[in-house]
This record gives sequence, C-alpha cells and structure tokens, in this order.
Amino acid sequence: MTELGLPEDILACLFDLDGVVTKTAVVHAAAWKEMFDAFLREREGEHFRPFSDGDYDQYVDGRPRADGVRTFLASRGIELPEGAPDDPPAAPTVHGLGNRKNVLVLEKIRTDGVEAYDGTLRYLEAVRAHGLRTAIVSSSANCRDVLRAIDAEDRFDVRIDGVVAAERKLPGKPNPDTFLAAAHDLGVDPSRSAVFEDALAGMDAGRSGHFGYVVGVDRVGQTDALYAHGADVVVKDLAELGGKA
Repeated sequence: MTELGLPEDILACLFDLDGVVTKTAVVHAAAWKEMFDAFLREREGEHFRPFSDGDYDQYVDGRPRADGVRTFLASRGIELPEGAPDDPPAAPTVHGLGNRKNVLVLEKIRTDGVEAYDGTLRYLEAVRAHGLRTAIVSSSANCRDVLRAIDAEDRFDVRIDGVVAAERKLPGKPNPDTFLAAAHDLGVDPSRSAVFEDALAGMDAGRSGHFGYVVGVDRVGQTDALYAHGADVVVKDLAELGGKA
C-alpha cells in the first residue's frame, strides 16, 4: 500500500460528492424525508408510516433522483405516473416528487450554505500531489454549483454528474456506468481506479464495475453494511488513509 492508503497500481481516484466531499448527505436526507412524509400524509392520512433513515439508506441514497422516488414508492407498493423531467413540483408524478425534493434541498443549501469535509480536501491535495488523476462522480444535477460553492471545482480532472449522465444516457448507481465513464474519461482502466463512496448503492457500483479498490466512507455508523456491499476498506474520514500533499 502507498502512503495514500491505496494499492500501488492505483492511478485514479473517483469520488462521490454528497457525504464524501461535502456535508450535504444529511441535507439531502432531510429534504427526502420532508417531501415523502408530506406526500404520504396527504395520501394515507395522519397515521401514515414516515420515511425513515433506513428507507433513505436502502432505497434513495446515491441513486439518481427519479430512481430514488421509484425505488422507495415500490417499497411501499405505490405506483405513480412517470411524468416528465420538467414536471412542476406539485405534479403527482415520479418526476414531480423528485423536483419537489430538489426545491427543498436547494432551499436548505441556500439557507445553510455548503460545507466540505476538511479531511477529504486535504486528501485530494495529497492525491493530486502524487500525480493521481481525480474525478467527481455524483447523481446530483447540482454537483457543479456545489463544487463552486466550496471552491473545489478545479480539484477534479473529470466531472460525471446527473447532468452529464442524462446527456449520455448513463444509468445511475447502483449500476457502475457513471464510475466507468469517469475512468474512461480519465484514460485509466477501472482495475487501476479507486472508488470513494458513502452510499450502499455506490458500494454496489464499485463492486460490479470491478474497480481496483473501493473505499467506504462511514459518516452515519453503517460500517458493516458498507463492507457487505463491497468495500475493501471503511474509514470515518479520508484523513485516516494518510497522505500528505
């Protein structure tokens, strides 16, 4: 292992955004809960079963927005029309609910701002100082704005986010396609690329894409689940891996 805590043959690092680079995973989770609880309350009355942390981890976290809506609704036996990506937030459709959640998360980010994990930013500096290529891989359509908010856009050679995935028609996590696209754009074989993820869907993507190393980042106490879904190592902060710029 190198002083970066990675196998010697790793040439590229592929980072998820929310929960790995930025402290926005909790913001997204809160927005999903607010949206789904309001939807379920309206549909089922005051005795509805609320959206839980477990629901977020299993059905939503790391997935593209519409996929998260579909997967959670299916877990409750609910079917809605697909609608269209530009559906208004009030529309009773899959895309409408997804857009409703996005309005909420953008409001929360505008109100509270965006914070980066200092350990990740230091690790990024070290990775780049050692000559490794870097990519950001996120299902978020707001990825570029978030990176600019923390002044980190120039720390990544490649960006594969929700906008790029839609343009290229790439299926989102747990499929490996967005990570594979990042490795391709960096000109590095997946077997020589490391994936950094905090979501179980991201672990699944790292495993099924046959990447050289998969780092699970445990911000919420799910170390065992991250290992079960394919992590080679799990850390609470990337600073634990070492690395000095």
